Amino acid sequence: MLFETLATSGHEQVVFCNNPEAGLKAIVAVHNTVLGPALGGVRMRPYANEADAVRDVLRLSRTMTYKNALAGLNIGGGKAVILGDPKTDKSEVLLRAFGRAVEALGGRYITAEDVGTDVNDMELLYLETEYVTGVHQVHGGSGDPAPFTAYGTLQGLMASLQRKFGHEEVGKVSIAVQGLGHIGMELAKLLKERGAKLFVADLDPAKVERAVTEFGAEAVACGDIHEVPADVFAPCAMEGGIDERTLERLKAKIVCGSANNQLASHAIGDELHRRGILYAPDYAVNAGGVMNVSLEIDGYNRERAMRLIRSIYHNVGKVFDLSEREDISPQYAADRIAEARLAAVGRLKLPMGRATPRMRHLRGER
Repeated sequence: MLFETLATSGHEQVVFCNNPEAGLKAIVAVHNTVLGPALGGVRMRPYANEADAVRDVLRLSRTMTYKNALAGLNIGGGKAVILGDPKTDKSEVLLRAFGRAVEALGGRYITAEDVGTDVNDMELLYLETEYVTGVHQVHGGSGDPAPFTAYGTLQGLMASLQRKFGHEEVGKVSIAVQGLGHIGMELAKLLKERGAKLFVADLDPAKVERAVTEFGAEAVACGDIHEVPADVFAPCAMEGGIDERTLERLKAKIVCGSANNQLASHAIGDELHRRGILYAPDYAVNAGGVMNVSLEIDGYNRERAMRLIRSIYHNVGKVFDLSEREDISPQYAADRIAEARLAAVGRLKLPMGRATPRMRHLRGER
C-alpha cells in the first residue's frame, strides 16, 4: 500500500528511523532531488497514530518540492517528522539520535526547524550532522527563520493587494490573522508597523492578549475568525483550515497567510477562484524561511537573503498572471509553474542539481 502511494506521489525515498533507547521514532521523506538535495524542516508532533505521521510527511515533503521549485532555488523537496510531544518528549539524546539518522542519508536530505522544533534544537542536531540549516549565526547559520517567513508572507500579501485592489498599502486594509504562533506573531508585528487594522485569533489566550496589547489588535474567538468582514484572511495556523464548512463563512476578498497546505483540497481553491476570492498559494507565499536557510549552503549573507525573499512579490504576481490568462485557480497555476521548472531542469539530467562548494563538501566530494 505504501509503495502504491509513493508511486502516485512521486517520492524517491522514505526512511523510518527508530532508536528505542533515545525514544526516537521519526520519518524522513525525500520527495524530489532534481534541483538539488532535499531541504525541508523537521516537525515534532504527538500524532494520533503512525499512519497520520506518514500522511503528514508525504504531503509536506511534496509541498517542499513545489515551494523550492517555484522560489527558483537549487534545492529539492523533503521533510521529516518526529513522533512525540515536543513539550514532554523532546530531549538532547532524542535530537542527537535524529541528527545521526540525517547524517546517515549522506546529504540527500538537509533539515531545518519546523513546528515543534527551534534553533536550539538545530544546534543539537549540528553536533551529529552538517546536513542542518537554521543554526545560530556563530556557526555560520542564519538563526530563527520565522522572521524571514513572515517577511516573505508580507511580500505575498502586498502582491495580492496590488492585484485585487490596485495598491499595495497594507495600512489601508483590515486583516484577520488566524494563528499567533512564532510566524503568525511576527507577521502581525509587521502588519501593525505598516498600519493595518488587525483581527486575531489563537487557541492560546496569552498570545491573543499580547497581540491586543502590543499591536492594538481586536481579539476574535477562534470559531468566528472566518466571519470577520476583513479585507484579507491570513491563515497562520495548522493545515487544512479552509474547507467546505469554513469556506461558506469566509468574508474576506483575499486569502494570504503563512500556514502550509491551507486548503483542504484543490477543489476548495477552484471554488475560491469561482467566487472571486483571490487566493495566494501558500507555498508561494511562505517560502521566505526556506529561501533564507537555503543560502547557508553557499555561505550565508543576510542582505542577499532579504533580496531573495523580496522576489516572492514577483513570484506571486507570475502565479496570478497565469491564473488570469488561463482562467485557472492560482493553486493550479503555481503547480504548473513549479512543475515546468522541474521538468526543464530534469531534462538536463544533472543529478542532485548544481553542486556548490558547500554541497560538494556536504557530499564528501572534492
